[in-house]
Amino acid sequence: MPLGYDKKIYIMAFDHRGSFIKLFGLSGTLTPEDTARVAGAKMLIFEGLQRAVAEGAPRETAGVLVDEQFGAEVARKAKAEGYPLAMPVEKSGQEEFDFEYGEDFGEHIEDFDPTFSKVLVRSNPDWPWEVNERQFARLKLLSDWLHERGRRFLYELLVPATPEQLAGVGGDPGRYDTEVRPKLMLRSIEEAQDFGIDPDIWKIEGIDSSETCAEIAALVKRDGRDSVGCVVLGRGADDAAVEAWLRAGAKVPGYLGFAIGRSIFNDAVKGVASGTMPRDEATAIISRKYRHFIDVYEGRA
Repeated sequence: MPLGYDKKIYIMAFDHRGSFIKLFGLSGTLTPEDTARVAGAKMLIFEGLQRAVAEGAPRETAGVLVDEQFGAEVARKAKAEGYPLAMPVEKSGQEEFDFEYGEDFGEHIEDFDPTFSKVLVRSNPDWPWEVNERQFARLKLLSDWLHERGRRFLYELLVPATPEQLAGVGGDPGRYDTEVRPKLMLRSIEEAQDFGIDPDIWKIEGIDSSETCAEIAALVKRDGRDSVGCVVLGRGADDAAVEAWLRAGAKVPGYLGFAIGRSIFNDAVKGVASGTMPRDEATAIISRKYRHFIDVYEGRA
């Protein structure tokens, strides 16, 4: 299979695990009853996506990113219904990438047969090289395994600030995001590529500047990676921030859409979890917010 993915895609991202159970006030080992509640919320989000499609969202671009731990039923249903399906490979809540299922990662991928295998990677080029080298070695193993089998790879890159980088902007996370992080992202992408890691899609933290988005899009396509693309992630931000990131990316060839989760579903899931919101109202909110972000990306809002 040629490297890359050149179709538009709008992914409902709800593969969160450790952070997701906090919406229910839960932590640690869950009871079977608690696990069932969390799994029910994953199905709620999928029903919100199905409702969005019924209410006008384009069916051919509606993607699902969901985990095996709480969303196995959703994953199988989405696959059966023909939605592009992405599933995470990483262990939840780790600062350094590692496989959720260790050496058995391939068995789980083959069992669910997702369109994309996804990783969340925290990487900063100014970290000690041995940290990045250790996780890059695992990521190259995955990248090679996937492409040898004609499978696609979705790579979510987060670049946390070092204390020195944050101090350099007066401790202001907003300044770090706009003044420092974009260049670090470019360096991180190049380091991963040079290590032999080749995603088909890069899931990119929000960038306010279309010019910087164009730099990223050009980099992910370098050296013959012509069909590799990017999607914008939501990072749980408020609507105004997400809208700005979507508008910046939408102007750039090579950006394919988005992968947004908490910014769409948080209020709905919290409402149902607390018993203050009927399920029908919750799916209506999810549908509306998902369709709104598509309209923003498409220039209709």
